[in-house]
Amino acid sequence: MDSIAILDFGSQYSQLIARRVREAQVYCELFPWDTPADTVLALRPRGWILSGGPASVYASGAPQIPGYVLASGLPILGICYGMQALTHALGGVVAASATREYGPAEVESLRDDPLLPGGRHPVWMSHGDRIERVPPGFLPLARSANSPIAAMVDPTTRRYGLQFHPEVRHTPVGPALLRGFVIDVCGAEPEWTAASILSTAVERVRAQVGAQPVIAGVSGGVDSAVAAALVRRAVGDQLTNIFVNTGMLRQGEPEAVVEAFGERAGGRLCAVDASESFLDALAGVTDPEAKRRIIGEKFIRSFEEQARRLGSVHYLVQGTIYPDVVESSGPDRRVAARIKTHHNVGGLPADLGFDLVEPLRYLFKDEVRAVGEALGLPEALVWRQPFPGPGLAVRCLGEVSLERLNRLRAADKIMLDELEAAGMLRGDTAQAFAVLLPVRSVGVMGDERTYAETIALRAVTTEDFMTADWARLPYDLLARLSNRIVNEVPGVNRVVYDITTKPPATIEWE
Repeated sequence: MDSIAILDFGSQYSQLIARRVREAQVYCELFPWDTPADTVLALRPRGWILSGGPASVYASGAPQIPGYVLASGLPILGICYGMQALTHALGGVVAASATREYGPAEVESLRDDPLLPGGRHPVWMSHGDRIERVPPGFLPLARSANSPIAAMVDPTTRRYGLQFHPEVRHTPVGPALLRGFVIDVCGAEPEWTAASILSTAVERVRAQVGAQPVIAGVSGGVDSAVAAALVRRAVGDQLTNIFVNTGMLRQGEPEAVVEAFGERAGGRLCAVDASESFLDALAGVTDPEAKRRIIGEKFIRSFEEQARRLGSVHYLVQGTIYPDVVESSGPDRRVAARIKTHHNVGGLPADLGFDLVEPLRYLFKDEVRAVGEALGLPEALVWRQPFPGPGLAVRCLGEVSLERLNRLRAADKIMLDELEAAGMLRGDTAQAFAVLLPVRSVGVMGDERTYAETIALRAVTTEDFMTADWARLPYDLLARLSNRIVNEVPGVNRVVYDITTKPPATIEWE
């Protein structure tokens, strides 16, 4: 299968490049810029994409383009810092811009080119340096108000540079540009489909585990469900599903998980109620990173205990997906800043007693769902709203207690029920949930003073979960939500609605 290699210079948008390339049905992999040449070249790429990054190309220790990339003779697309690194390596001039460009901008095409049509195009900029002189053989392709060279091309070597970010939705011409580069310029065949993803993943799982027994942690979320179903497709009865009830699940969820995996998914299911143990471990803990680390370790310890009962088990299936890896700045994201520790990436204990099987680790949410549909999983399970691995512990801000969790569960159930009744649980909202705040305020109920906690409601729209906008829920729906929660959930007397985008916020509150 044809592929593209993306070298990551530390941009938080790097995985979006991979997503856009895969949307063009071309396989790609993302590598830190300093990955050994043998590892990257083993992919046998048809071309290179160089990501953006936070550094200045002239700074001491700044990342540089590996020599094997330039020596390959393959097409190159440098994006933002990637363009600057390409310019620097080939003899052009990069300098600090008198006026930085962050956010929306407009570029004007300077010549005809298959990748960038003539005229003016809205784009997304994020840079402080700019190209002052293109390298020999390159031609300016576009300009903006603050960048005289906003894009460049060497038609002989098929090397391109873009100062703007084609991978983000704020650049409407971006998807077509990236598709044109990987298919028309690099000549890659568009063969990356749900069927090919599934086939490749099954082969990799079989090669990894052989005839050994495997356990999978299932939570009822789409990621763990698809991962478990995929591994079952690969190894059959070698798999035992383990459901650990942490006490951090939504209302009715433990029963739904047992039913779904017992009746529909087939195979063996071992259900364990460890809610009391998890609550004890979280007592007095308020720091969100500490919560994630505690839950991550207890998950693994629970699996280890069950594995011992099953006999000798060395492989653990996890539903880790790409955004988990990105935000946790895991070992294959050495350059990027850590946003938060995901329990199944950075929250794993150092003395992990299993080899991890992560068939979805480099898939985005939409690819996971496509694989789930290809596996024949129920639509309600495949399109279920995302739920964080640590569960309600990271939606119950402050100390986690059974009383506060039940309060949050009740409010969250009301929100999901009302969204479903309004026909907005799928499509109109990519993710929706309630958050319990450790904030008390004065209220009046039944002519009496109250001093109770606050529920924050969060609903977002997004295509990739890397960026998100807040959902414009109708006022009458918000009114019903507020009225029901305040009247039906003891200990709550105020409801607020979160209207913050991602970035600057994350989708979850912790």
